[in-house]
This record gives sequence, C-alpha cells and structure tokens, in this order.
Amino acid sequence: MNSEDFKQQLFGFKNKLYRLSLRLLSDQQEAEDAVQETYLKLWKMRKTLHQYNSKEALAMTMTKNYCLDQLKAKRRTTLPLSNDEQSSSNLPDPHQLAELKDDALKINFLINALPEQQKIIMQLRDVEQYEFEEIATITGLNLNAVRVNLSRARKQIRQQLIQQHNYEIQSY
Repeated sequence: MNSEDFKQQLFGFKNKLYRLSLRLLSDQQEAEDAVQETYLKLWKMRKTLHQYNSKEALAMTMTKNYCLDQLKAKRRTTLPLSNDEQSSSNLPDPHQLAELKDDALKINFLINALPEQQKIIMQLRDVEQYEFEEIATITGLNLNAVRVNLSRARKQIRQQLIQQHNYEIQSY
C-alpha cells in the first residue's frame, strides 16, 4: 500500500478518532497525539491492513486502547470539554442559546463522570453513530453487554438531569 492509497482508505475517519480521543483524554493536544500515534501504527502495519474487514473499527480500537493506556499512565481525572465544542451558530434567541450551552455542559460533565466502558460506548453510539456490532468489535464486548452498558449509561444521565432540573425548580 502506497501513501496515496493509505490516505484515501484511512483518513476518511480521522475526525471520529479525534472525537473519541478527545472524549477520553479531555485535552486537545493529547487527542491530536493519540490520532497521530494511531496513524503511525497503522502506517507501520500497512502491508497487513488488507487482512482486516473494517479498517475503521481497527483504528477506533487502537485509538481507544492508546487513550486508555495514557489515562492509566497518568492516573488523572477527566475534565469537561470546552465550550467551543457545544456552540451552535443558528440559534437566534440568546436565552435559548445560553440554556442549550448550560445543558450541553451538564451532559458532558455527566458523560465524563460515567465509568470508562460506558463513556466509550455512549460516545461511539450516540455521538459517532456506530452500529452495535461495530461497537462490540471495537470494545471487545459481546452485543448484549454493549446494549446493557449503553442503557445503563443513558438511564444514569437521564436520572441525574431530572434530579438537577427538579432541584433547580424547587430552589426558587
């Protein structure tokens, strides 16, 4: 595989790799490094890439593993994503925009507080729109475990949002 073939086949999903690594590492530079490391490893194994059914799933798995290794090495807690990620330019009402940004920050905080496995599954399914079978391949879990973890993660976030919303209403 030459460099043009490599670029054509593997660079189409680099943004997904970046978003996954940013979700896990919560740092833009570290996320960029994770994507770069993944592509470096893929380049080194370019002669055997034809053996894989889904190069995208392979890259996502490699990125996830790299990020988890980085987190283990640093033993640090994750931080919420910056406001830049949640901004939306086509909302006319500033009050609605402020509420949406606040909700997005709350949701990001709640997602980042989930256990790593649920966080990864939620990112892959709800943000990246992967199918359950692909998520099972990437995470190494069986299909039922993926569904259960996603359901539990969504339920936990929903309950916490309802609790926060009810608390805000009662505090007035």
